[in-house]
Amino acid sequence: MKTECSLTVRTYECDSYGHVNNANYLNYLEHARYEYLKTIGFDYNAALAAGFGVYIARIEIEYRRPAFTGDRLTLVSWPIKKGAASGVISQEIRRGEELVAEAQVTWAFVDSRGVPARIPPEFDRPGLRPE
Repeated sequence: MKTECSLTVRTYECDSYGHVNNANYLNYLEHARYEYLKTIGFDYNAALAAGFGVYIARIEIEYRRPAFTGDRLTLVSWPIKKGAASGVISQEIRRGEELVAEAQVTWAFVDSRGVPARIPPEFDRPGLRPE
């Protein structure tokens, strides 16, 4: 399952070279992952209330092209791996058909101590698994 969301680059996200500062891509990707979780019916707030969380363990980003103020970016997210307590989501940032950046994000479901935990059935949504 792939989901898409979009955003427009704001001036304060750009560096002295006039393009999006690389650190801001992490915020873009996080926004897209949260939208992805909402789309697949994962109730993040209920997981937190039950004493669980989703931690990011690793992010690999390849920057392909710069993005600039006013660019309309589309962020695409989909699962590529799923285990009992963790998985990997692939993400792309596009400007039209042009690939701006791509990332592989490894996540872990954790308990209240921050220790990886098997995902309880009520939070183990089908959309977390690759198709």
